[in-house]
Amino acid sequence: MATKKSPAKKKVATKVVKKAPAKKAVKKVTAKKVVAKKAVKKVVKKTVGKKPVAKKAIKKVVAKKPAAKKPAPKKAAKKSPKVAAPKKLKVDQYGLEEDDEFYGLYFAKSTNKGLVEVKPCTFSLMYWWKGLLGYPDMIEISKDSNTAMLQFESTFGGGDSGETELTEKDVFDVDHIIEIDEQEHLVSLYSYVPIPVPEKLIGALGLSILNINPETRYGSLEICSTDNEEGANEHFLRYRAATYLRGVKSGKVEAIESMVTNGSEFFGLALDAMCVNKSIKKWLLS
Repeated sequence: MATKKSPAKKKVATKVVKKAPAKKAVKKVTAKKVVAKKAVKKVVKKTVGKKPVAKKAIKKVVAKKPAAKKPAPKKAAKKSPKVAAPKKLKVDQYGLEEDDEFYGLYFAKSTNKGLVEVKPCTFSLMYWWKGLLGYPDMIEISKDSNTAMLQFESTFGGGDSGETELTEKDVFDVDHIIEIDEQEHLVSLYSYVPIPVPEKLIGALGLSILNINPETRYGSLEICSTDNEEGANEHFLRYRAATYLRGVKSGKVEAIESMVTNGSEFFGLALDAMCVNKSIKKWLLS
């Protein structure tokens, strides 16, 4: 009985082995893993696909920059030469520009030697002397009209305030010379005390000039030496001032008038200051 039952046990064992298809379940799991890998790859591809879009956006921004730099400054630069254009003015035969008060003027003076051209600075002096002051024409003009000279005299009188060294009773003559240099456009004034300075006063007068000149606001004092008709050397006290008319477009006549007026005033103040030295005062009034 015991031997007959053993085959039945073998059949049961065989059936169990046949039902083992658990391996198929394993295959399905592996199949899922592969799917998972594919999903990962797709994600990576999508992220990579986004990069070119970002690059294109950057390229567009760079392309817009030059457009912002273009127009405005260049247009302003083109307009600048138009502003400078009005500075080119016409110039006449004397070098005067067309906005000058004497531009294109030609004037001639009749003399014993014929007609003499009167150039701008000389004309300004002539207009002041004849036109404004009403004096007769005494201006000497060179043949080439490049130089001219006017000589005249005036009387100096001291102050009446009682605070000056020279009073209104202290009167003496002063000689004046106005010289014109047309090439330099220079007008110079020289005012002289017509009495020669004694040799013994040269030192005291020179020291006085050194003290006064720094305080003189216009022009300066100097000792001028020259030879007289007899060939002897003489010394004279003179005041000198000058006015440069180049570039003066309007008011040349007024500039000459101002030079003579201010020059006479400052020369008078200097003479009064010198007379603190009684020896100099005695010489001036001799």
